Amino acid sequence: MSKMYAMVLDQKKSPAVYRQIEKPSPQADQVLIKVEAAALNHRDLYITQGLYPGVREGIILGSDASGEVVELGPQADKKWLGQKVIVNPNQNWGEKQAVQAKNYSILGMPQHGSFAEYLLVPQDRLFLRPAHLSAEEAAALPLAGLTAYRALFSRGRLQVGERLFISGIGGGVALTALQFAQPLGIDIWVSSGQAEKIEKAKEMGALNGISYKQDQWHKALLAQDPAGFDLIIDSAGGPDFGHFVDLARPAARIVFYGGTRGKFQINPQKMFWKQLDIMGSTMGSDEDFAQMIAWVEEHKIKPLVEQVWPLDQAQKAFDCMDKGQQFGKLVLKMRD
Repeated sequence: MSKMYAMVLDQKKSPAVYRQIEKPSPQADQVLIKVEAAALNHRDLYITQGLYPGVREGIILGSDASGEVVELGPQADKKWLGQKVIVNPNQNWGEKQAVQAKNYSILGMPQHGSFAEYLLVPQDRLFLRPAHLSAEEAAALPLAGLTAYRALFSRGRLQVGERLFISGIGGGVALTALQFAQPLGIDIWVSSGQAEKIEKAKEMGALNGISYKQDQWHKALLAQDPAGFDLIIDSAGGPDFGHFVDLARPAARIVFYGGTRGKFQINPQKMFWKQLDIMGSTMGSDEDFAQMIAWVEEHKIKPLVEQVWPLDQAQKAFDCMDKGQQFGKLVLKMRD
């Protein structure tokens, strides 16, 4: 069989290895994609660090991809051959829009992922690449875009005329949430531990920002802008999470899609008196993905790409993500 290069997790709690592996062949309704670009997510880093459940050795990492369909399985629709596509990374979301099925998983673990020259997926995972996006921009969209869209709209129910607060600006999901919310013409505040990230977010259209490293930062924010927020999006949890209750307007929603800073405590009296909703969110349904793509196409949104490396230098991208200095997505580009 022919070979291809890929980033493979050969050993748990170790970096992925750039090496040759057998090139797959499509069966049934599968399609083979010649990958043009693939993007990193924190999930990929956590897998190499042993901080992600269900890790298996010998798996190609990567959840995000854009490329060209070059081969079809015998039951695949011929319309896909030669098309430029992006891939829905959902695997077995299930029939309920509200929650994923028990056997739900994400491309790139435990199934082979996108950090490879070729990627094999069922044809129902394909969407045409939006015409206004480059291969790198399209690769930066799926996981971050799906997570941001569900947190903002499916769970957060964000509407015109409301106010939005996004914590931890600079990561892929937070930045995508900022971009997705802007067509509504609403006021958006952000937070970060780095002043330069706040300034960049303001250049992108955020109304203002504040450093979460500042003592009593939530009180300082309300002193500047006491109006509060209808929707608060968070990715970290931890000790500061309780401050979101103070920032929330009556009947506001607080949606979190991560917990890297650990457990949190909240004041229940403030929460019930304000009639607040606190919701967990992760990834999104296939319906969310289709709506997200339509939103991107309608508003010509372009994901922010921080830096691009060739596949054989993928470890540099992992190192960059580990340092947490990026402002935008980190992308791998396949050699022609």
